[in-house]
Amino acid sequence: MARRKKVYEGKAKILYEGPEPGTLIQYFKDEGAASPATPEVGAAASEGKGVLNNRLSEFFMAGLNSIGVPTHFIRRINMREQLVRMAEIIPVEVVVRNFAAGDLSTRLGIPEGTPLPRPIVEYYYKDARLNSPLVSEEHIIAFGWASQQDLDDMIALALRVNDFLSGVMMGVGIRLADFRIEVGRIWDGDFMRLIVADEISPDSCRLWDLRGVVERGEPAPEPGPLADVYTELARRLGVLPSNVTHAPKPTLIN
Repeated sequence: MARRKKVYEGKAKILYEGPEPGTLIQYFKDEGAASPATPEVGAAASEGKGVLNNRLSEFFMAGLNSIGVPTHFIRRINMREQLVRMAEIIPVEVVVRNFAAGDLSTRLGIPEGTPLPRPIVEYYYKDARLNSPLVSEEHIIAFGWASQQDLDDMIALALRVNDFLSGVMMGVGIRLADFRIEVGRIWDGDFMRLIVADEISPDSCRLWDLRGVVERGEPAPEPGPLADVYTELARRLGVLPSNVTHAPKPTLIN
């Protein structure tokens, strides 16, 4: 078998050249990846996490494709790999927040778990050396990372993803506090459009277990181990591979 050419390697994934022009193979590693929305998700490895994230991201991306939200996902190849469309990634992470948590609570002094009056969209410049700082639309447009039309389209995409994910999670007893996505540009001839790229998995979401909340509806004060969030989410969504097991009765954490 010919050796595949590596295109990019990050904390949680490796991208290889795909079998056809304009495609890539996305390989999910067991290491973690923090995001502005969920910085507490560290880079610690958890055996089997890459397999679960591959299945979970397939579930969410395929679901988005089915309702007309374009993504880079084409199909899952095996337990750890997906075939995806090649896209020019906009260097801005889009974070949607439904409840106050993490950095937002710290910055604005809003108690953790407070419902926000509406989903709030934030932007973070995608640069690990700078710890992905919060930026405004003015920064994005001034520095040429995206145009105003791009930003309008990114917000529309992000809010549609939020509606989909919130509904899916609520259906299995999970509250989607916040999440982040990456957006890429693809071209169909001379026509450019934006799509959801990268992945959607517990690495990029803050999830609270509604089956274990206190009476006031706040997240459980003593969440379980980080590794269990992947297994429990996959189990509830019905996408848990039969050969991946973790401790029984895990509790989702933020």
